[in-house]
Amino acid sequence: MQIIIVMVTSMYGDIHRQEPLMPMIDVYAAKGTFQDPHQLASDLARTLMTIEGVPDIPMFRQNTAGFVHELDGPAISNVDGDSSYVRVQVLTNAGALDRDKQLAVVSQFTDLVAAAADDPTISDRTWVLLTEAVEGGWGLSGHANTNAELVAAARTQIAELSARKAQAEGES
Repeated sequence: MQIIIVMVTSMYGDIHRQEPLMPMIDVYAAKGTFQDPHQLASDLARTLMTIEGVPDIPMFRQNTAGFVHELDGPAISNVDGDSSYVRVQVLTNAGALDRDKQLAVVSQFTDLVAAAADDPTISDRTWVLLTEAVEGGWGLSGHANTNAELVAAARTQIAELSARKAQAEGES
């Protein structure tokens, strides 16, 4: 019997509303549950970025990550002793996921876990937990960032990328 636990962490943000998104995802499962844990981690990260609707820029792509933690079967147990569960933990900034996005994350992550495990029945044993980081509780490059700081950094990167694109188009 296998138990898989997936954890997703995310900071949601609409750059224009001052709410940045920088997802982190942790998946906990028994060893051997997934044939390709790296692909699952990548798929979960991309899916969360899509659901949250953040800009597809390096700042978000490089700081949205999934972590698959493979545990010995005996390290996982419910009250009855079953160890065939998956736990997914999603961390976002406070208020990042409205109800529709919460539902989408749980549904799509459960589907991704089942596909990665090649076991549709694991959906019934997959727990997706949504949690929130406090304001100023998102550390990047050794600094505890506020939402406003992350928005400013994203806007700066978008401006830099736009300027480079315009320059490249002007040179061609």
